[in-house]
Amino acid sequence: MELRSKLPWVGTTIFTQMSQLAAEHQAINLSQGFPDFPASPLLLDELNRQVAAGNNQYAPMSGVAILRQQIAALTARCYGRLVDADTEITVTSGATEALFVAIQAVVRPGDEVIVFDPAYDSYQPAVELAGGKTIHIQLAAPEYQIDWQAVHRRVTDQTRLIIVNSPHNPTGMVFSATDWRALADLVQQHGLFCISDEVYEHMVFDGAAQLSAHQQTALLDRTFVVSSFGKTFHVTGWKLGYCIAPANLSLEFRKIHQYVIFSSFTPAQFAIAAVLQQRPQLIAELAGFYQQKRDQFARLLQSSAFKLLPCKGTYFQLADYSAISTLNDVEFCHWLTVEHGVAAIPLSVFSRQEQDSKIIRFCFAKQPATLEQAAERLCRLNP
Repeated sequence: MELRSKLPWVGTTIFTQMSQLAAEHQAINLSQGFPDFPASPLLLDELNRQVAAGNNQYAPMSGVAILRQQIAALTARCYGRLVDADTEITVTSGATEALFVAIQAVVRPGDEVIVFDPAYDSYQPAVELAGGKTIHIQLAAPEYQIDWQAVHRRVTDQTRLIIVNSPHNPTGMVFSATDWRALADLVQQHGLFCISDEVYEHMVFDGAAQLSAHQQTALLDRTFVVSSFGKTFHVTGWKLGYCIAPANLSLEFRKIHQYVIFSSFTPAQFAIAAVLQQRPQLIAELAGFYQQKRDQFARLLQSSAFKLLPCKGTYFQLADYSAISTLNDVEFCHWLTVEHGVAAIPLSVFSRQEQDSKIIRFCFAKQPATLEQAAERLCRLNP
């Protein structure tokens, strides 16, 4: 019997490839988006305490009650939105699971889903597994702003869902209040569903307001908002996130979630709930923490031949290497890792139509010494 792949164009992700290449060549890994520093000792102590207390069995399918209550409190603090912890919040095994489940909940065969390139690579496979078609709208460097009138023109009778991501991976672009209002108008005018991927929501820099789909009344009854504790608490390996959606959408979301994962890492749910209750300021401090790292990395690369693009949020920095090499970005990242000991991600892998833009992505969620060592190597590259 011949197996016909449902995703014949999908291979091993570039993130896995580059991390493996970095390990093979003992390169500094600024490619895959994970911190190289420990989480808060308070959180780690809480996890140990919860394990010792016996909280190691299946959690409720929607997440432990105390964590959902703390998520509701966090959402109220950050955005002024009151959500029902029982019917509108679902804890998931990472944000990627939440994105997958939300897509399966609303996309039917033949439906069109609008995404903006460069885009996180999990969107399109999930849409295709649901029988949908991904409509890619390319954003342009250096600002990667959305032309909302152009988006209106791309909507058809088959368009069912739009996926947005702010702060944006990989570009570091952040939606303005005008962007959020334009999105709300689009969704309302065309009767679309929306997934708002907000996993970097607490990493907005330079004193800008932390804005969200949660604050748009016109979006609330048609939107899944996806968040990540892994990103927020520097524990990406715990794979813990959550989705907030109105009760009717959450009901459909949970029908699928229960057969994908059923429940997520129980002791971590209790540990994060305890920290949210005891030290809510940890989240408030996150933007300043990562802004310092962004600024340090930029200072260290001032004398390099790289041209840094604007970074208004996330923990990623785009860099133009056109003054250094004529290699395409995939070849350049391979060369940079093997020959110069620094791993990065080529920007073209985030777009449906590969572009030879000579731009790569660095992750600056690293210890100061790691960034210093990486920058020293990068500054040796001459035009």
